[in-house]
Amino acid sequence: MAEPSRVAGEASDAMGDLGDASSLLRNLGYPRLRVHHPFNHFDFTRPGRRILVIGPMGSGKTEFSARMWRDSRVAMAKTGAARSSATTDGADRRDIFVVRSSLDSARFPDYPADALAYRGGYERCGDRIGQASDSFALERLLAENPGVGTWIVDEAAFFDERLAYLMRDESLRRGLVFVCPTLVLNFRREIFNQTARLILDIATDVFPLTAYCEQAECLADSLYTYRYYLVDGVECPAPYFDPLIIIGGDRTKEDGREPNYCTRCDEHHYLPGKEYTFFTLKPMGEAAARGDLKPLLAELAAVAGGSADSRLATSLRARHLECRDPCPEMLESLRLPCLAERELAYLFAEQNLLSAEQLRSIVADLGLDREYLMRRLSDNRRPMEL
Repeated sequence: MAEPSRVAGEASDAMGDLGDASSLLRNLGYPRLRVHHPFNHFDFTRPGRRILVIGPMGSGKTEFSARMWRDSRVAMAKTGAARSSATTDGADRRDIFVVRSSLDSARFPDYPADALAYRGGYERCGDRIGQASDSFALERLLAENPGVGTWIVDEAAFFDERLAYLMRDESLRRGLVFVCPTLVLNFRREIFNQTARLILDIATDVFPLTAYCEQAECLADSLYTYRYYLVDGVECPAPYFDPLIIIGGDRTKEDGREPNYCTRCDEHHYLPGKEYTFFTLKPMGEAAARGDLKPLLAELAAVAGGSADSRLATSLRARHLECRDPCPEMLESLRLPCLAERELAYLFAEQNLLSAEQLRSIVADLGLDREYLMRRLSDNRRPMEL
């Protein structure tokens, strides 16, 4: 967890800032107001920080990084004591390097190659921006740029688990600052992966961001990333067993195979099929791992054929339609193409319950969409030919 002394110091500093601002406003003749913490410029004088910037998609995580970049341009113009206070062991924390995950390279294709792009614009970072596919690539960038003191690792949860301890060790050894604008919760409202869990464990500071719920009639605060598909113009929520990682651009898509994302509050974040996944799908996968493939094969055939008698369809009707508080939006997920392929990707790539031989056999027996399944397996780092 975060260092107790650092957390206590942060809280004390924040309370002091609020008290000073409140007193100033009262002295200027303002009435009693609710004074919020100010948006401070980034503090480049403090070494060894490991900062998490968390929130749903669209909450401004990358824009937070762009604001830091603009602050660094001002700070870099200063000399003397300002430079000394921001430098440890030859690494200047005013000098920022932005690292984008290679998995995220499809986003914002229309921007310049050196752009730190976000939904509202971009900043040109010149030779201070690059891509890395894993923690080893980041380690090489660190070695190649020994004078850089602050590293923004965008979408850090996409990296391997080793990243967390690489950042911790380098921050302790040389006073480097690491800033990680990243998803911590996935579309299932769970910790994104083991990397996200470890980054939380080694963090010294956390900046949580929220957004408005993007449901058309709601203005509630949103903490969750919502994944959905458009099929014939109808919003179809992603089922719980949808592949965890799907790589793609940042534009609205009307292909039921390609997801869209927005932020949603608790009420409007639809996630069908969670109970089905753990009551039915995963136990059938475990049976298949023991050699009994028949129950899983029968269910996949029913799902692929769009049968109203599939255990998936039966479960969704019972839990979300034939109940005290109906939520018909959940059943729209049954419109999605490649539902059987999604279930297979979940069991093979995420749960590791099916062998490659079983997967190929099922795909051939049921005539499933090989291209779709291979793309999703590759996205989730389990590429194979079918």
